[in-house]
Amino acid sequence: MAKEYIERREGGYYVAGTRVSLDSIIHAFRRGESPETICQNFELLSLEEVYGAIAYYLANHVDIDSYLNHQNEKWVEGRRSAEPLPANLRERLMRAREEMHARIS
Repeated sequence: MAKEYIERREGGYYVAGTRVSLDSIIHAFRRGESPETICQNFELLSLEEVYGAIAYYLANHVDIDSYLNHQNEKWVEGRRSAEPLPANLRERLMRAREEMHARIS
């Protein structure tokens, strides 16, 4: 019986039994990261699970690429429709950041 490495839930793809999205594994893989590096960056995953996720992607790349494109479109739309911070709040955050850096230095 074949082991299932990826599960679909809540409209997304995840490494089975984890909260790690297939999206994050595939983005790392597309950036050229090795399965070993991906495994190091996702300490909850075993090397077998990383290879299983990549194998799942390679076997289903047409569907997963379509899913990833749709996810990217949703992200872009969300950024576009997000309201900018009010100017006074942005200024207060910048001052707090500068004060924090001044205390650290």
